[in-house]
Amino acid sequence: MTNQDKHFTSGFASILGRPNVGKSTLLNALAGSKIAIVTDKPQTTRNRIQGVVNRPNAQIIFMDTPGIHKADTRLNQKMMAEVRETLKGSDLLLMMVDASRPSGSGDDYTLALVKKVSYPTFLLLNKIDLLPNKRALLPLIDRYRVQHNFAEIIPVSAMTGDGLQELVERIIAALPEGPQYFPPDYVTDQPARFLAGEMIREKIITLTRQEVPYATMVLVDSFEEKPNLLRIYATVFVERPGQKAILIGTRGEMMKKIGTQAREEIEKRFGQKVYLELFVKVRPGWRESAQFLQAIDWRSMVGEQEPEAEEGPASTE
Repeated sequence: MTNQDKHFTSGFASILGRPNVGKSTLLNALAGSKIAIVTDKPQTTRNRIQGVVNRPNAQIIFMDTPGIHKADTRLNQKMMAEVRETLKGSDLLLMMVDASRPSGSGDDYTLALVKKVSYPTFLLLNKIDLLPNKRALLPLIDRYRVQHNFAEIIPVSAMTGDGLQELVERIIAALPEGPQYFPPDYVTDQPARFLAGEMIREKIITLTRQEVPYATMVLVDSFEEKPNLLRIYATVFVERPGQKAILIGTRGEMMKKIGTQAREEIEKRFGQKVYLELFVKVRPGWRESAQFLQAIDWRSMVGEQEPEAEEGPASTE
């Protein structure tokens, strides 16, 4: 019996919330695979990321979005445009809040966006594993219940998995009858080379400090798949020479550390040996360059035609 011969539900569920509420952690947990990088710094997610969950009678396409924030650069404006574009094509909205922290202006702005959509919205109260007393959820539930007519209010922990099975079941019940959009083994829409670049950026964000993570973009210049080796060449763009110096570190130690940890992460994700070579290049004001942002769009990852990188490679294998 095919999916066309029985009741089958499917649809797009967008995950919306301010930075660091756990959207990417949730997507990874639901998809059963690391398809979105996760750090403790805001604005880690810069693009819409698709993760597909398959069940015998349903297919849910989750859409992770950048955290709701003030769009003060062209890059930030592009990120917020990704959010608005995602909302246009969804069947269900998952508004996610951090139940372990007081609500703030980011949550209020997220709620304002939620009120503009006409389709059902679930409220997810995340990080309940951090609450010493679950009774603390009650005033939070009451607060949101009077502000919007949520179809469901579900406490969850994306980190521990608590409540996720119930969440999936309720989503399936709320989605319309529809086709199987993707094959059963389809997990994400991200090209492998983009995912590799994101894993490099994750290590940069984790290992560096101050403004460097926000001024960094990783472009995978070459992604060569050999029978027993994945060979990757990537350029890390920063905006100022000082940022480049931080990334490289004394005698290149920081870049070697970034490269080693990124290579290990990529090998774990793709299940094969990886040779990784990184370059660092200063590109002043790249976050304000519409042409540059378009050229490195993740949907193609073709990159710009650039001269050779200013710094020699840091290779790991």
